[in-house]
Amino acid sequence: MPTLVHLPTGKAVTVRAAADLFLGSLGNPNTVRNYGIAVGKTTERLGEGRPLASVEDAEIGEALELLWGRSAVNTWNARRGAVLSWTGWCSEHGYEGPMVPAWAKRLAVPDSETPARSKMAVDRLIARREVHLREKALWRMLYETSGRAEEILGVNIEDLDFAGRRCPVKAKGARTKARRRGQAREDYVLETVYWDAGTARLLPRLLKGRTRGPVFVTHRRPGPGKVVSSRDVCPDTGFARLSYGQARALLDEHTAVRGPGTGWDLHEYRHSSLTHLGEQGASLLMLMAKSRHKKPENVRRYFKPSPDAIAELTSLLAPGDSRR
Repeated sequence: MPTLVHLPTGKAVTVRAAADLFLGSLGNPNTVRNYGIAVGKTTERLGEGRPLASVEDAEIGEALELLWGRSAVNTWNARRGAVLSWTGWCSEHGYEGPMVPAWAKRLAVPDSETPARSKMAVDRLIARREVHLREKALWRMLYETSGRAEEILGVNIEDLDFAGRRCPVKAKGARTKARRRGQAREDYVLETVYWDAGTARLLPRLLKGRTRGPVFVTHRRPGPGKVVSSRDVCPDTGFARLSYGQARALLDEHTAVRGPGTGWDLHEYRHSSLTHLGEQGASLLMLMAKSRHKKPENVRRYFKPSPDAIAELTSLLAPGDSRR
């Protein structure tokens, strides 16, 4: 068995060395194997030869999102937990480095429910003066399209049909397995989402005459060491596409009331949108068309009528003259 050499506390350590030291400290082979998957892939994404101290918290969160953001909830929680243990171990042993950001939070298990916010709460948040125009436009578009956050963040200006108030998005397709390789593969299809007057008013103000590149961008150019695809950079300003992790952190910043990580989640706009449409009388078929779900049981999980809506519905059962 190889001898484990601990580096002196405070001495510079690379991402790979920190990962090896952490995994070497674990006694259970099963834990080593499971944690090794999460920590190993994360270090590859971050850059194994980098000094651990140069890695920022946001980079850890974005690595998790890129690697397992589309995975099942239990997979996300397991991989996040392993990386959280790694960064915590490094901190405890004196190796300066990043932590898992609060916005990359543990997800609710499938049996629990993502909340549907009231329409008043959605409108009030977007109307707040301290909220930047970019966030206002993104949140309004998420709500009015009932779209997934990664779909809306991936939209380019060239895709927008302002007259028709619609645009194509790259949507998740069927998840299949390649027979020979046994590897999971997710197919993607182009689907159309539609928005209404709120988004129509905000988008032109946000774009300020830009005619190409990502709709939602950061407020500064990417750093010299960050590799970004040309499709994810505005050719006119040089600003990079706003990432899911950045958008998630911004929403948490404006909605957290019990500390970082306790705010709203981007997916709540989709739940809220479909719930409000259902409360207004939209049929199951129309909700499926709006959400682009293929199975009725999937869209039913998004419909969470409020107590007030149920009370109003119940009032329809009252005697004919009692509602006069």
